[in-house]
Amino acid sequence: MNNSHFKAVEEEDAEFYVFHVLTGNIKTDIHNHSSAQLVYAEGGIVHIFTELKHWYLPARCFMWIPAGIPHYIFTSSPKVDLYNFYFKKDSEENGFFDEINIYSVSHLLREMILYTKDWDGKITKNDGSKYYFLKALKGILPEKRDKKLAFPVQHPFPKDEMLLRVAKYIHANLEKNLTIESTAKEFGMSTRTLSRKFKEILGMNYVRFLRALRITRSLELMLEGKYNMYEIAMMVGYNSLSSFSTIFKKVIGIPPTEYQQKLKGEGGRN
Repeated sequence: MNNSHFKAVEEEDAEFYVFHVLTGNIKTDIHNHSSAQLVYAEGGIVHIFTELKHWYLPARCFMWIPAGIPHYIFTSSPKVDLYNFYFKKDSEENGFFDEINIYSVSHLLREMILYTKDWDGKITKNDGSKYYFLKALKGILPEKRDKKLAFPVQHPFPKDEMLLRVAKYIHANLEKNLTIESTAKEFGMSTRTLSRKFKEILGMNYVRFLRALRITRSLELMLEGKYNMYEIAMMVGYNSLSSFSTIFKKVIGIPPTEYQQKLKGEGGRN
């Protein structure tokens, strides 16, 4: 992803700025800007890192990033289309625009986002209909966001060098039986030490961290459309479909089969 547009976003008359990346394999440098950003993913999962958290943005969801928040974006999926909209802050904005969060889009909002597929660059009043279209898009965000399919999973980002290595190891070996004992042994430390690091540095325990990575990976596999639910459960480290379904529902709020049906339903609206 070319980062050259960041300077243009800062221009005073850039009330709206559009920069879409429709090629996958996206990575930006850490940055922040005086405009808020709407990031929408169409296909695949996008990883967004803020100073303290690692967020997972799944397909057909958008993330609202208020102005001034340092972040960087990463995805290795070749199929993801990333839609980026930048909005200058309006003095009359309500509380929604001050909170960083992830939401599923309604059908109307998704259609509006996709309508801008070929747009690029700064949009001012001189651009007429485009300008008012983006003004309307921003205006309906608080009411047209949809939380029914949202996946607001995030966890603290492990800045500790050792814990970061542990996190990468876990992510690369999700299909294995990754007990805290086996992982601690892999890195030559005691179970007690690893447990303490998770609680002190991340504010969460090992099991919760592992669960978040497994459920997130299962979503990526669902979106690929190559595997049945049993295969996905095995690939993310669950020894039965029922145990995977139980954890998935606990994290997401609905069973994985229902979530997958919703994804297919949304996909049929293109």
